[in-house]
Amino acid sequence: MIFFAIIAAIFLLIVTVSYLIHQNQLSKEDKLFTPTGKMVEVSGQQMHVYIEGNGEETLVFMSGGGTSSPVLDFKSLYSLLSDKYRIVVVEKAGYGFSDITDSDRDIETILHETRESLLKSGVEGPYILFPHSMSGIEALYWGQVYPDEVKAIIGLDMAVPAAYEDYDINMPLVHLSAFAASIGLIRWIPSISESDAIKYGALTDEEKELYKAIFYRRTLTTNMIHEIKHIKANAEKVEAAGISNVPMLLFASNGQGTGWNEDTWNEFQKDFIGKRKDGKLIKLDCSHYIHDIEFKRIADESEKYIESLNR
Repeated sequence: MIFFAIIAAIFLLIVTVSYLIHQNQLSKEDKLFTPTGKMVEVSGQQMHVYIEGNGEETLVFMSGGGTSSPVLDFKSLYSLLSDKYRIVVVEKAGYGFSDITDSDRDIETILHETRESLLKSGVEGPYILFPHSMSGIEALYWGQVYPDEVKAIIGLDMAVPAAYEDYDINMPLVHLSAFAASIGLIRWIPSISESDAIKYGALTDEEKELYKAIFYRRTLTTNMIHEIKHIKANAEKVEAAGISNVPMLLFASNGQGTGWNEDTWNEFQKDFIGKRKDGKLIKLDCSHYIHDIEFKRIADESEKYIESLNR
């Protein structure tokens, strides 16, 4: 009995010390946590929308699940495109500089918030969507429900509905990880904050520091956890609606870092694009955050593809 009491006391001490250090660091990082784009009110919450460039085509970048700072995560790629196109990054609720909320994460709500944030930022369609990973489901739904708003989808190793048919995630582990993040235990392992955008991208030293500051505020937020809980149902809804006529170019990773078997992940995308007469798949030999690694090639191929849409 005494042994367990000692263990509990040690655990409580670690949690308390970690939390206090975390709160102190958050206070020091407050000066870094300043929005770089527009804050707009959507459904009673503040959402962050970053806009760069003034081209005729509007490219909307949509982050994968759990990406702490979408604006910085996509920067290496969109900075190569913003001289020719208007690029927009919408940070969903619970991501980047947007508010953390307890709102539903069904596909209708997520898409409504994305569309509203664009309109309130003065950005009208049609759009060319650049979804990464889980946001592929939202992009496909967007094309199904509002086809006139979606000129094309350029997928960045995006998920397709089949990927979630047998999806089974350990939610107790997710909640435990969220707790660890909330009390700052993740600060004890600095490598965790070293995202692919930091390791392989073209961020400046200042942007890397900002990314880390955001990471410690936006890891496994309430919204992100709700997204995980809803993703299977959201994917089923998209699958049931069938194939839209939106033109698509998919960039695929080698499957590493997706959470799926590497060959299985590639088959999901290959089978999906194979059902489309106007679809194209480009395979890249890199891990899941392809836009942080092969951003130059993706920019070049995307520009060629966009030009082909206008011929």
